Amino acid sequence: MRLEKFLSPSRIVDIKSRDFKSALLELLALCPEINVDESSTEDEDNVLNQLLKRERVIPTDLPSTVALPHVSVPLKSRKYVLAVGRCPSGLENADDSDDKKIRVLFLVLASEREREKTYFSVLTALSTVLEETEFVSRLEVAPDLKTFRDLILERFRGTGTPEPPVSRQNLLMLREAEKIASGAKCSKILLFADTFKTPTRSAAALVAGVNKPLVLVSENALGFDGFAGAKTPPVITVSALNSNRFAQFRSALFVGMTRGILRPDECVCCIGGRPGSDLLDTIMSVDLRTEFPSFLAQRGAEMLPAGVKPEVLERALAIATRLAIEGHEGLPAGCILVIGDRNLIAPHTKPLILNPFRGHPESDRNILNPFAEETVKELAWIDGAIIINGDGVAESAGTMLTSQEQAAASILASGLGTRHAAASSITVAADCVAFVVSASTRQVTLFHHGEPLVVFDRFVSA
Repeated sequence: MRLEKFLSPSRIVDIKSRDFKSALLELLALCPEINVDESSTEDEDNVLNQLLKRERVIPTDLPSTVALPHVSVPLKSRKYVLAVGRCPSGLENADDSDDKKIRVLFLVLASEREREKTYFSVLTALSTVLEETEFVSRLEVAPDLKTFRDLILERFRGTGTPEPPVSRQNLLMLREAEKIASGAKCSKILLFADTFKTPTRSAAALVAGVNKPLVLVSENALGFDGFAGAKTPPVITVSALNSNRFAQFRSALFVGMTRGILRPDECVCCIGGRPGSDLLDTIMSVDLRTEFPSFLAQRGAEMLPAGVKPEVLERALAIATRLAIEGHEGLPAGCILVIGDRNLIAPHTKPLILNPFRGHPESDRNILNPFAEETVKELAWIDGAIIINGDGVAESAGTMLTSQEQAAASILASGLGTRHAAASSITVAADCVAFVVSASTRQVTLFHHGEPLVVFDRFVSA
């Protein structure tokens, strides 16, 4: 996704105001596309109030000194409008500490038509870029508006870093991967792009001239359009959370199948390395039929439950994996995330606590919203499961799974705990999937039709 097409250079400005509300008004004044007429209730004041209300409910302050207020409104002939304000002295807010003052303010206005399409994808792409410490630091110390503007536009185009050198080892590894792919009858090469510090440019410089069909794996799909001067290859979005090569590839292969990028009957050659190392060090040939035998046998041609979007499953996997790695307040803990049609799941559940999601707007409790993730992670540690519908909206937390269906024999025989048995049982009773994070092993297991699939295991050696 190329974000620069939504941002005009004239909408990157110096903010004169010293408080957050007035700064938003300055940026809104740059956006005449807001559809205001005599019959509309969406005037500038109302848009401002929506932005301020959202910030109170779910603050969009990112690490460091950046804020990303956003709202969905009627727009004239535009999908998105972005405006950026530079605030060198910082905006006044409730926190008086200098290191917390907002110095970079990104405003996102999305057409109401995009709410169910790419809205959360744009927010995720933006928040991922704005979490890059080096990039934000360069914005904060920009000496003038022109430098500030150039930094943003260059980063959004993927041209803000010098052309990386291509190491001999990386070239050798890629050429050997092509030979292995041909010899093992692999139909595609899957490249873990986050091996590189600058994934888009490093990968583009490396793979020019690769003859096999290429699939990229990256935490952020931003900037891969026009990759290597040719048609953009498919990009599988998987968080680069650790250096475990097997976990990297296994998660990516599973997501690729749910997306339809990979077929369950394919053999794929995977190549990657430690995230950010700039060094490819592992080549692996994987036959998907033998890698996921019990899972594929149970689900047949059905990749996901009816109504469950692939991007929702991907985000749930990312959340579960982060929970497995980070724990809760430094301590390991387990949880269950159940995803599917709430009307099918509800007969097999009962609440353990008052529902903390009740009454909040769907967009604020959708796991595709990058600013809802922390809320989901905090509530995941409460006893019981979090129930999420197929569109990504979290419906309840602290929910007991009461299905009487027997767990899969492999679960009962393994001696795994009640979380795994409950997750296996609910996916038999209802058309849904469930992720379980194990408190003891930090393993993440996906259940579908009762059958388990380990998608992340931090203790498997790379």
